[in-house]
Amino acid sequence: MNMIPTPAREFKPADFKSSVKPVWCPGCGDHSVLVAFQRAMAELALPPEQVAVVSGIGCSSRMPAYTNCYGFHGVHGRSLALATGLKVARPDLTVIVASGDGDGFSIGGNHFLHACRRNLDVTYIVMDNRIYGMTKGQPSPTTEPDWDTAISPGGTGVSPFHPLVIALASGANFIARGFTGNIGHCARLIVEAVRTPGFSFVQLLSPCVTFREDQQRVWRNVVHEAMVPETDDPARAARRLMTDDGFNLGVLYRGARAPYQPRPLANLDPSHFESEFAI
Repeated sequence: MNMIPTPAREFKPADFKSSVKPVWCPGCGDHSVLVAFQRAMAELALPPEQVAVVSGIGCSSRMPAYTNCYGFHGVHGRSLALATGLKVARPDLTVIVASGDGDGFSIGGNHFLHACRRNLDVTYIVMDNRIYGMTKGQPSPTTEPDWDTAISPGGTGVSPFHPLVIALASGANFIARGFTGNIGHCARLIVEAVRTPGFSFVQLLSPCVTFREDQQRVWRNVVHEAMVPETDDPARAARRLMTDDGFNLGVLYRGARAPYQPRPLANLDPSHFESEFAI
């Protein structure tokens, strides 16, 4: 008897959209990231029940509520720690982490370093607006040192955090940057990030139209496609970053390092651990 093969499921971006209406400010770049995410998941043909979106705290961290996938809205800066545990426990799931420059690079900065180093098969999307948007516009780790506001008169005077440099030095297997003014390009980067085994880091420049009103116009005029193609050579990628102006778009680096695979614990009985902690 000939078996009729089951046709592959086809998905539309709307299949990854929840019934919760986003409450981001009108014009916020995070709206574009959400659309790019939905398009990417549809192109990858990933069933929503096989995708988990993990986040911390911040405007960007509202993502799990707006997607029709498994979601976990955690505490500030700990999204990568949560995602690591989830991926180790459920390696069959596609794990996406949504974060922002404050959540991801300040209180979550140490987790970022070690997630890159560990190289677990997780995709990390950071919506970077160079500001703490949800808490009224304080400078973030990526804010320019001379950004002069009532909250930071004269600027912070502190050199900004360079996430692509940190990601490369720490061992991330895929590193890219996009701009939310081009949704199609952002979707393509997310697709490539998920398809690349290991830890993938995607920085998406996502303007804050409320506390940095000119940011979208300025960034739209200065972002540009990277002049050199992606590389699998860390040394070449490092040299490229030495002249990076923060607005080069595209894939910087795609390595071939095997992702971390935890050793399975066969025949593990939870009661074994319970007995160790019994009072």
